[in-house]
Amino acid sequence: MNIQQLTTSIFQKRSFLCVGLDTDPAKLPAGLSGTTQDIITFNKAMIDATLDSAVAYKINTAFYEAMGVKGWEIMEETLAHIPDTHFSIADAKRGDIGNTAAQYARTFFETYKFDAVTVAPYMGRDSIQPFLDYPDKTTIVLGLTSNKGAADFEQLELSDGKKLYEQVLTTVAGWGNADQLMFVVGATQAAALKNIRGLIPNHFLLVPGVGAQGGTVEEVASAGWAPNGGLLVNVSRGVIYASAKDDYQTAAKSAAMAYQKQMQAAFEKQ
Repeated sequence: MNIQQLTTSIFQKRSFLCVGLDTDPAKLPAGLSGTTQDIITFNKAMIDATLDSAVAYKINTAFYEAMGVKGWEIMEETLAHIPDTHFSIADAKRGDIGNTAAQYARTFFETYKFDAVTVAPYMGRDSIQPFLDYPDKTTIVLGLTSNKGAADFEQLELSDGKKLYEQVLTTVAGWGNADQLMFVVGATQAAALKNIRGLIPNHFLLVPGVGAQGGTVEEVASAGWAPNGGLLVNVSRGVIYASAKDDYQTAAKSAAMAYQKQMQAAFEKQ
């Protein structure tokens, strides 16, 4: 799925919900253990429960890489269960140059066939260009994150008065078009969202931090809306860990539906 198809899905569903599959074997609900099959069963249940409300799924690769070979197998089977009607994201935050970056791009765009992958821009254009060489895929670049450490570098003021993250956003946006590039902006940075939308009016923003981290759908939509929707709000814990009991699938479905209703209300205000 590409950005144009994602946009169509968002407007059809009145939803910009991305469900994060950050599956921790230690947090599986009652009746499931940390075996490969149980984790796959849980992930498939989460996808099946949320298909009607979500438009995208984000697999945080760290949770799978930590399990070694079986984690990669779980990730592959989980990805295969996401239908073509939904946007798939590898949240890998890769950042390197030359042949190494090219191999990362090959990993997530060819071997595993994700629609998008997250990358870190610190090493500059040659660390991102190999991903942009796949014009039918989406490269999601870290912009302004929610963590406290964002103040260490991202929010530093440059000699011209700009913040470093502003320079990153506007520079990287010039390396490709809005159909190729998306940016990560944390929901807890709602005060900066309006400014960011002014800097990059046509690019999609992937927004984590709604729910458990304190951000709200209403704040994000009010500040970050674009003519094409332009938003993907990721919710992980608030959906997949909605219940620790054997009703986990029903609870996830209800949680996703609740977020979709919030998004529909925000959608209709635009």
